[in-house]
Amino acid sequence: MRTFALAIHGGAGTLVKGLMTPALETQYKEALRFAVEDGFKILNQGGSALDAVESAVIHLENTPLFNAGKGSVFTAQGTHEMDAAIMDGANQEAGAVSLITGIKNPVALARDVLEKSYHVFLAGEGAMEFAKSNGYKIEKPDYFYDEVRYQQWQGIKDSEEFQLDHSVKKEGKFGTVGAVACDQNGNVAAATSTGGMTNKKWGRVGDSPMIGAGTYANNNTCAVSCTGSGEFFIRGVVAYDVACLMEYKGLSLNEAARIVIHERMPRINGDGGLIAVDGNGNLAMPFNTEGMYRASKSSNGQDYLAIYK
Repeated sequence: MRTFALAIHGGAGTLVKGLMTPALETQYKEALRFAVEDGFKILNQGGSALDAVESAVIHLENTPLFNAGKGSVFTAQGTHEMDAAIMDGANQEAGAVSLITGIKNPVALARDVLEKSYHVFLAGEGAMEFAKSNGYKIEKPDYFYDEVRYQQWQGIKDSEEFQLDHSVKKEGKFGTVGAVACDQNGNVAAATSTGGMTNKKWGRVGDSPMIGAGTYANNNTCAVSCTGSGEFFIRGVVAYDVACLMEYKGLSLNEAARIVIHERMPRINGDGGLIAVDGNGNLAMPFNTEGMYRASKSSNGQDYLAIYK
């Protein structure tokens, strides 16, 4: 039988081990384990890679531990603006949403863009109109309220500063979430979801919902979900760059991912990481920061879960 596999991430960055309490570390690991096992269960039952990545990301969006869905950070206006994308490697169809508010699971809305619209990327008021026309409940702001997120915002509120979620060396909550999968038919898929950066202004959009930058999937190469300093991942077209090195230079998944994260990104001072899978079920999870919340599960019996290097 063909190897099938799934990997997830919950953000990369400055995760100082000495400042992480044992209880908090346990919470993060349990959340990661639950999400990866849920997604893998779908693959094990013959389900699609697309279903698996959506389900895994929904679980991460539903916990306040990560900067996506329920745990999204505060904007300069004290609101929550969320982005998400999903892509099917079998046909390169994709859906993405940006600058949405009140949506419990942005990745589900991104999938509806893929399946129920003629478009790839919807943003702002238009994306919200699309959500309402498809029966989405608009959650009240208190659903997304989290005291740690609020205090992060209070620290830089009314200033010109913004804060990437992984950039503060203190006990707190971290990052963008994502998943990649290869199913029993060799189809790959990727999904990414984020609440952006604390105190962001002017409708800032990061790499997560941008196809080719933060999210990409193609059966001929791989599926990729990125996390880190979004501006640099946009400039580097990072998710597609991994696939491009595989397609045009014939590199393996591991080598392509390594070059992008450890050679190309540092040249432009980009920090972060990615998870990726190819059509043979091979996985790669490189990062150039102190850590990255990550977990994976494969039909070859290899399970992995870690936060630090």
